[in-house]
Amino acid sequence: MDSSSSSSSSSSYGVAHVSHISNPCIFGEAGSSSSSTYRDKRWNLMKWVSKLFKSGSNGGGGGGARTNHHPPQFQEDENMVFPLHPSSLDDRSRGARDKEELDRAMSLSLADDRRRPHGYGWSMDNNSDFPRPFHGGVNPPSFIPPYEPTYQFRRRQSRICGGCNRDIGMGNYLGCMGTFFHPECFCCHSCRYPITEHEFSLSGTKPYHKICFKELTHPKCEVCHHFIPTNDAGLIEYRCHPFWNQKYCPSHEYDKTARCCSCERLESWDVRYYTLEDGRSLCLECMETAITDTGDCQPLYHAIRDYYEGMYMKLEQQIPMLLVQREALNDAIVGEKNGYHHMPETRGLCLSEEQTVTSVLKRPRLGAHRLYGMRTQPRKLTRKCEVTAILVLYGLPRLLTGAILAHELMHGWLRLKGYRNLNPEVEEGICQVLSYMWLESEVLSDPLSRNVPSTSSSSSSFSNKKGGKSNMEKKLGEFFKHQIAHDASPAYGGGFRAANAAVSKYGLHRTLDHIRYTGTFPL
Repeated sequence: MDSSSSSSSSSSYGVAHVSHISNPCIFGEAGSSSSSTYRDKRWNLMKWVSKLFKSGSNGGGGGGARTNHHPPQFQEDENMVFPLHPSSLDDRSRGARDKEELDRAMSLSLADDRRRPHGYGWSMDNNSDFPRPFHGGVNPPSFIPPYEPTYQFRRRQSRICGGCNRDIGMGNYLGCMGTFFHPECFCCHSCRYPITEHEFSLSGTKPYHKICFKELTHPKCEVCHHFIPTNDAGLIEYRCHPFWNQKYCPSHEYDKTARCCSCERLESWDVRYYTLEDGRSLCLECMETAITDTGDCQPLYHAIRDYYEGMYMKLEQQIPMLLVQREALNDAIVGEKNGYHHMPETRGLCLSEEQTVTSVLKRPRLGAHRLYGMRTQPRKLTRKCEVTAILVLYGLPRLLTGAILAHELMHGWLRLKGYRNLNPEVEEGICQVLSYMWLESEVLSDPLSRNVPSTSSSSSSFSNKKGGKSNMEKKLGEFFKHQIAHDASPAYGGGFRAANAAVSKYGLHRTLDHIRYTGTFPL
């Protein structure tokens, strides 16, 4: 009895070593058109000009004389008093006095700038509407201000862009990750476009757009092609096929998403599977080598019998072989007294009772992703020996059909050779070993590289018509081997591993002899 079961693993994880940065720092460079800094500078200047004009109006309105013992007062918020030398009223013109006051205002403003923190200097060259001092020939002032007028500024320390490795110069820049960037040089490591959002993701020292980082690290469902959602604990939880590594949302196990009856992969939303008449689904890759009627299966069946003969295990009796639908196979199981049935689905059966079985006589036609128009025929099976017939489920790919045939033929060989009352672990285990060995002979392309006979020359007629086995067919063969080796059932899985260990240690025929006399595997 050959059967199948599907399995998937559940995984969840959280993304590690990732920082999500909010609101990157944006700075205005010294000398830029920063409105607040420029207003402060202009206000300081106009305040001094206002003081200058008030001074002139108090001292020379109408050309009258001004008394020396009443110095001018500036009615501003500072209420500062600047006494003037008496001789300056007589020796200098009003223009000279205005020039002196303007120089003093400029020197105080520049001195105030030098006391500012580094990076906040400014230049008169970048302010076209700022009044410039006139450097004409005037008499030197008799009053020396405490701050010498100067227009040489301390040089700003250069900043090198972490993106282009050039000097940032004047203008806006970004400060992030311990360095500086031109705004256009702070780019996503994935798409290479500038990061202009307020939030971005940081992996190590590489910045990313949040959506780009999600595309790179957040797994997508291979069925619906959406990001796999997180569970209640905030972890990404998904199902993963143990062989194909197909990741999908846990919900697809319950939303009636089609699953291939051969390779167990779920149907993707952008790919249509074929639907067989008994309701099973078949993926495109498995459909390429599917065997759909009894006549097409006969060459493969005889090739596997030849394989047994090459192993010195010839079957003398001609055992009928039929391809049947699921319903017919299930009915045959009900009428069969012998055999171990491994659910959820049985795909092959070695009959020992007389029954009437409906077999697939003519292959169905293919259209609109459905197989239809199948012709069936009831057949009366009479018992001429210990084995009545071998039944195999139709519509499976060639390698899987062959593996089922190899398994069921071993059941027939054991019964014909007088192996009686074996427990399921022993009988199903040694049958799985023969199925595994046949698959191995088919998957390996070079007959000289193995110690078992090959049936490739005779049983691969279907594949040879299309140019030999494709890489996908070989991959399917590896998957069917994986299914046998990792079966979790005690009879099929545990039995295979015990039988395979015995065959590997003692050889197939010594193991069979030990089973005949003891009913167990040699240790």
